[in-house]
Amino acid sequence: MADQHDEHTHEHEETAEQAPKVVGEAPDLSKGTARPITVVGNPVLHRECRTVTEFDGELAGLIDDMFVSMYAAEGVGLAANQIGVDAKVFVYDCPDDNNVRHIGHVINPVLEELAVDRRTLDDGNEGCLSVPGAYAELPRPDYAAVTGQDKDGNPIRVEGTGFFARCLQHETDHLNGYLYIDRLSKRDRKDALRQMAEGTPRYATVPND
Repeated sequence: MADQHDEHTHEHEETAEQAPKVVGEAPDLSKGTARPITVVGNPVLHRECRTVTEFDGELAGLIDDMFVSMYAAEGVGLAANQIGVDAKVFVYDCPDDNNVRHIGHVINPVLEELAVDRRTLDDGNEGCLSVPGAYAELPRPDYAAVTGQDKDGNPIRVEGTGFFARCLQHETDHLNGYLYIDRLSKRDRKDALRQMAEGTPRYATVPND
């Protein structure tokens, strides 16, 4: 997911006096390699990814590469198919609306169904590294929780509110074969694709054949 700061809405500007609380551990960026980002139209983005069954060094290396790729593109979340890998994995380094920074990864995520009384919609803007330069307003619940596994196969549950809740939903969507623009009206989707066409990505992307 693209950082909403890219749209120059610096709602969570950090200062030395207001350093965010951190949930999770920062990754060791010396281990990974940045890979180019796939963009809308690439087939790997438009189908459900495969379930991960092997929790090994190859998976750990993929996660390392995903973190480095996400930071290189200045994103706050990244799914494996966004670097061309058909696997249900996403990573994140994303703030919520309370100045708490969340860092981690989820393998085989499943978004929990929300009770009706928890479905308060947030009408915020959303962007995606695979739709570079485009933003659109997209209502999503302002609370989300996913269950899944960590890189060692242990069960985990991650929950978030505000912008981080949006990130959890956005990345889980990716692994199920959906981009955020698939949830837009035809008019808004067309506008997002126009924004992408008129811009130039600030990071390396994979050209569609």
